[in-house]
Amino acid sequence: MPHDEVSEFQRTRAKQLRRSMTRAETLLWRHLKADRLAGLNFRRQTPIGNYTAGFVAHSCKLIVELDGESHNFEERIRHDERRDRWFASRGYRVLRFTNDDVLKNLEGSF
Repeated sequence: MPHDEVSEFQRTRAKQLRRSMTRAETLLWRHLKADRLAGLNFRRQTPIGNYTAGFVAHSCKLIVELDGESHNFEERIRHDERRDRWFASRGYRVLRFTNDDVLKNLEGSF
């Protein structure tokens, strides 16, 4: 699969996000990294276009996003909708879960 060019800013930002994952992101990453979701190979905090996808399985064009409390505000919701539409226009399907979903019911979330 050919890769799009990623700016140095995006690459640095993705590395920062990987180092500062929330508790819910860390728990989900451990689950995904162990191939527990249909044996798919996921990558975390991956730059795609101008965005950074939380967890992505390129093989099936699936993105999993975790939303904290900041995603409850109208402006953030509109941003997430634009972002999801952009990913969809590239053939990706986006699944969104809250941090609480993962912390309280990881197995049931998927």
